[in-house]
Amino acid sequence: MHRREFLRALPGAVAMAAGVGQGAEVPVKLGFDTYSLRAFRWKAPQLLEFAAAQKLDTIQISSLHDYESLEPEYLQTVREQAARLNITIDGGMGCVCPSSRSFSKNGPPAADRVLQGLQVAKAVGGRSMRCFMGSSEDRTGDPPIEFHMENTIKVFRSVRQQALDLGVKIALENHAGDMQAREVRTIIEEAGKDYVASCLDTGNPLWVVEDPFVSLEILAPYAVTTHMRDSIVFEVPQGAAGQWVALGDGNVDFVKFVAEFRRLCPQSSMQLEIITGRPPRVIPYFERDFWKAFPKARADEFVRFVALVKSGHPFMGAMVVEDVSGLHGPGVMKDALREQQRVDLVRSLDYAKQKLNVGVNWRS
Repeated sequence: MHRREFLRALPGAVAMAAGVGQGAEVPVKLGFDTYSLRAFRWKAPQLLEFAAAQKLDTIQISSLHDYESLEPEYLQTVREQAARLNITIDGGMGCVCPSSRSFSKNGPPAADRVLQGLQVAKAVGGRSMRCFMGSSEDRTGDPPIEFHMENTIKVFRSVRQQALDLGVKIALENHAGDMQAREVRTIIEEAGKDYVASCLDTGNPLWVVEDPFVSLEILAPYAVTTHMRDSIVFEVPQGAAGQWVALGDGNVDFVKFVAEFRRLCPQSSMQLEIITGRPPRVIPYFERDFWKAFPKARADEFVRFVALVKSGHPFMGAMVVEDVSGLHGPGVMKDALREQQRVDLVRSLDYAKQKLNVGVNWRS
């Protein structure tokens, strides 16, 4: 057996050694999305070394800007470094919908960008390439959200054969309030689930009044990679407020969530995307205008979100709240925010290992 084949087979061998199939838990690869350490401005080699120091199994390099170069020779060195460290890579890029307000008009057409993302993911050994449609701004105004969804489907269909030839799945994230899980599922199924999959995000459902368990149940059959993140959500006069926190600090039951994740998504990696440093955000579902963005929301799913809200309370821990658009604090605050990103990611990884029993490499 070649070394590369051995490394790919290792998680399965560990599962057999641990007695999976005889009542033991399914082993889940543990890693992180590079956005978790965005303030460090590290590139792929440094990010891989950090992952190795944490004894992780995988990493999601979620932006093409995380590479120093997109030349084949450089990407091959990244692939070889990951193999030496026994770390698999999930690829990634940004917005792919040309009509979204999040889509940069400076650059090549959307299909060309997706194809480039797929090629880069393939070059570093990835089997998935995370991307997203848009943001919460796309849910209001004209054109409607369905228009953006159809444009995204068209973009995906235009690169179908290339994706299949490369053997890399497009992993569509439920991103920053753009879509509820059912809408993401619609894109995956209409584009083609043979090459389009889900990057399941557990923090973003808050902004579309969705319980993360609902997102899991709907998107589990399509999930190939993830953004795992904990949240605090609690009652306020306008409805609710939500805030992202380190894993274990929120009121999402991650012990139960990961148990379901093991059962429903045994082939998906668990990439932590820890985002702290932002203030609570109001979700004003008691206001009539709020629902203009969600005319097709289901009552049976919304009441599950309300139950989650009622179980929470404001975050009472220490947090540097400095990761805010337009906020330019003194240098010491930027340094504090950067260190907070590292500390919150490390303690979230520790929580995943010790409390959730996730990961493979750290056990050896």
